[in-house]
Amino acid sequence: MHITEQLRKPVREANYLNVENTDRYRPILRLFYLKYERMKYWLYQEDVFEELRQDPYFSGYTKEQCQQDLATLASWGNLVTIQDSKNVRTLEEFKNRKYQYQLSEYTVEIERMVIRLENLFVEGASLEPTLLERIKEALSRLSQMQDASVEQAYSWWQGLENDFVRLNQNYQDYMRALNSARAEELMRTQEFLVFKNHLTEYLRTFVKALQQNTTIIEIYIKNADPAQMDGVLEKVVEYEMNIPRIDVQVNREAIWERMHGKWASIEEWFVSKGNKEAEAVKVFDATNEIIRKITRYAARLSEMSNLGANRREEYFKVAEMFAECQGIHEAHRLAACVFGVEAPLHLKGDLARATDSIYSGIYEEEPYVVKLAPRVRTYREKAKRSGIADRSKEQEKVRREMLERLERERALLDSYIQDNRLEFACLPVIEPQIRDTFLLWLSKALENAEWRAKTEDGRTYHLEGNREETCVLECTDGSFEMPAFVICFED
Repeated sequence: MHITEQLRKPVREANYLNVENTDRYRPILRLFYLKYERMKYWLYQEDVFEELRQDPYFSGYTKEQCQQDLATLASWGNLVTIQDSKNVRTLEEFKNRKYQYQLSEYTVEIERMVIRLENLFVEGASLEPTLLERIKEALSRLSQMQDASVEQAYSWWQGLENDFVRLNQNYQDYMRALNSARAEELMRTQEFLVFKNHLTEYLRTFVKALQQNTTIIEIYIKNADPAQMDGVLEKVVEYEMNIPRIDVQVNREAIWERMHGKWASIEEWFVSKGNKEAEAVKVFDATNEIIRKITRYAARLSEMSNLGANRREEYFKVAEMFAECQGIHEAHRLAACVFGVEAPLHLKGDLARATDSIYSGIYEEEPYVVKLAPRVRTYREKAKRSGIADRSKEQEKVRREMLERLERERALLDSYIQDNRLEFACLPVIEPQIRDTFLLWLSKALENAEWRAKTEDGRTYHLEGNREETCVLECTDGSFEMPAFVICFED
């Protein structure tokens, strides 16, 4: 997106829509617009004042206020002024500056937009399958436009562009209305059932027309020669450039880019490219989803209405059927059909039968017990209460075994210490557990700045040696090269 200076500047012409004296500005400009529609472009201050005074709301309106309002609107660019000097007879009349006022182009478009907004919920949008037919017919004549005149090419392009814009905008507005919160509320009411069939038939007609015409339109667009299309657009640009415009500078490149952008939008709407689906496919899916939603709401409303229906006739018919039974056994069979078979409850379990006989009834079999738990998240099984058991003997036994194990480990470690010194270079082949203990002592001492630490049983020791002299520590799981430190225990 290219941010131009024109896009950044404020639109002062729209100030009159939301300011302090809007209740005076808007009627004045609406009067100018209505006169503009009747091809009466220029108005005097007296004309505006007389028209407004006819409404009771402006009963206290003065000429000074009218002159001030017109000057304010002219300063914002809503009105174009010109001094009327035709009937000036004296110098004083010329000094009074009797002006004529006319709507500016911006204000004309703003008033058109405001009128559309005012009638937005009155007119509403619609789906027009005929637009698809007209787009298809226009694209079928694309090859003829290469040899057509500039006027014919421009007329063809204007028809195609207008039909496409109407199709796209009307569909978006109509779908927005169907997906609004207000539509959701209406679909939940009983009144919705009255026009449900008409609405679904209306949407299905559009879907059918979309499905039939989109394929043909896609073929036309794919078969279109880019050079041929550029030639047609060149004629359209040429016609646009030949239109005489007052005080408007026409840029050929801007018109060319705008035409190509519109043609690219038409292609994206009907033709899928790579992994990107065409907009028509999305429209098809969205419309079908709306139809399904309408059907779901209608089915739900029908079910709710049937819940309160009077079932007296049904009960009377069932009573007649029971009265016609010949005996109690036939009545039991009828009851099974009426009440017992429609919605039976089936319980399945890993049942081990005592017999394989097919003639054994359910009352002759052993029952299968199923323990059911509540299906709630907060359910917890009750803990069984029990007394506190005396486990002092087991604890004492475990404590003795642990002390004995620690004593054996200490005796084993002390067997490698000679004269309160543990020299790694002089150690024999040792077990991995012994090696890990010695290395733990070594790492604890190295972490201290004075190379001092304590063992688990409280004996203090320090390290001697340096890191340059190394030795090989032989273990049952391999050899380990390390510095030849000496651990010296203190009394």
